[in-house]
Amino acid sequence: MDMSAANRKGLSLFALIMIGLGSIFGSGWLFGAGQAAQVAGPAALVAWVIGAIFIGMIAMSYAEVGAAYPLPGAMARFGSLSHGPVLGFITGWAVWIATASLIPIEAIAGTQYMSSWSFGWARALVADGKLSATGMATALLLTFALWLACYWSVALLARANNLLTLVKFAIPVLAVAALIASGFHTGNFTDHGGFAPNGWSAVMTAVTTSGVVFAFNGFQAVVNLGGAAKNPGRAIPLALVGALSLGLVIYLALQVAFLGAVPPEKLAEAGGWSGINFASPFADLAKLLMLHWVVTMLQFGAFISPNGANIGNVASAAYLAQNLAETGFFPRKIAEVHPRYGVARPAMWLNLAFSVLLLLTIGHSWEALASVVSAAMVVSYLMGPIAVGVFRRTKPDLPRPFRLPAASVLCPLTFAFAACALYWSKWPNTGKVALLTLISVPIAAIVLRRRGETDLRRQFAPAWWMAGFLLWMAGLSALGGKEFGGHGVITGGADIALVAVSALGFYFWAVRAGVRAHQAGLPDADPVLGTARETAPEAGDEPAKVTVGA
Repeated sequence: MDMSAANRKGLSLFALIMIGLGSIFGSGWLFGAGQAAQVAGPAALVAWVIGAIFIGMIAMSYAEVGAAYPLPGAMARFGSLSHGPVLGFITGWAVWIATASLIPIEAIAGTQYMSSWSFGWARALVADGKLSATGMATALLLTFALWLACYWSVALLARANNLLTLVKFAIPVLAVAALIASGFHTGNFTDHGGFAPNGWSAVMTAVTTSGVVFAFNGFQAVVNLGGAAKNPGRAIPLALVGALSLGLVIYLALQVAFLGAVPPEKLAEAGGWSGINFASPFADLAKLLMLHWVVTMLQFGAFISPNGANIGNVASAAYLAQNLAETGFFPRKIAEVHPRYGVARPAMWLNLAFSVLLLLTIGHSWEALASVVSAAMVVSYLMGPIAVGVFRRTKPDLPRPFRLPAASVLCPLTFAFAACALYWSKWPNTGKVALLTLISVPIAAIVLRRRGETDLRRQFAPAWWMAGFLLWMAGLSALGGKEFGGHGVITGGADIALVAVSALGFYFWAVRAGVRAHQAGLPDADPVLGTARETAPEAGDEPAKVTVGA
């Protein structure tokens, strides 16, 4: 990959933190607090903490492998480096789908909030909770404008994002202060059904379906763009910690402010938190409280935040498509980097076309896409802890600027947590995401056949755990508790226990498959080590040379 232009520029640690924070503060803060309160009531606060812990665990596993392999778009490469080309394509496909889908969602969010502006044309952007034809055209225009802003260079991305992130950081802080000062009703946290009016299962559902995971997903931008940092090994983990910590503090403050500012009479009229359904949560609440200057500020912020977050999304999705092209599963043309600006322009065109397709087919509202895309994000997280487990066993001499402590315990737990989060996404979202991901399997077979590969069984052996895991999770979701969208065959907490325990089995299967893939010489050439390594054999295995480099 020719990243010379980007490397000459070199993103600073501050710029990388701003990219992460800028991606975290997209449309999540505009809709997340309102959606989470409707689903879980005051217990939505717990959902944000659980979501931050979950994403933090995922991010730290990616911090180890991301710092060891500081490649732009690195999240699309770890599967091929650990298990070989087939799993690399499946996981890279999942990461690319999840990241590229963020581009139209953020444009939809900006358009949806614009409908609260006091102009006739703005109010016409949304009709019956969905984008009108005018709204769709506006979302398309916003998508193209932000895509164009990233068309020239990584340096332009950093300069634009730093300014936008500082503005986005200030607006929610001011909104929190204004809402709390307008009148804070502590009874809202215990009345109307108690702290958790819809039960604790609703808290788990809120983590994935109400924008919590969606909000914190911005950490991926740090991993995918960290390769362009001046000192990736130091910058990536520090930027992840900084962006996630600041993000959690502000999201908790926003949730507290929202919960306390809703007038009690409004809650009583709505029949509790489940009946609170604001189209533009903070703007509508500010209007209700007659905070006109806050409404104006939020309307401005609602335009800035999603579109600012899209800067990182556009760049990350381009790097991911570029990496898939370099592995041979996307056309090689997509990987071409502009010699002056250091960006893969064909990859950007591909992502623009994908964004337009989503907007014109299913992108009719933020709510319609957020829950499905959040589940897709969880699938894209699976490779981080597994890659750590595989590389610890097959690449002991790999330079690790950041080393995850207690990885032998944390990695299986992180994978199990990810499986639970996927289950909490609710049926049929789990089935849709499993199907969307598994579309890559026949594509991989076709590509390998065209490349002259005759032993498909050998190539697919390290990837069957992923196919099995997705089908198993879809089946459990369909049969699981009704509170998670299932048919209620497996209930009483047995569903969650079964998901967690079985996930541990899939984790160890995946790590073992990665070790065997190295013994068979399937993974891509190692871009860091670049030489043949010796791996410690498992009990009962014959010692074997493990080729990880050309």
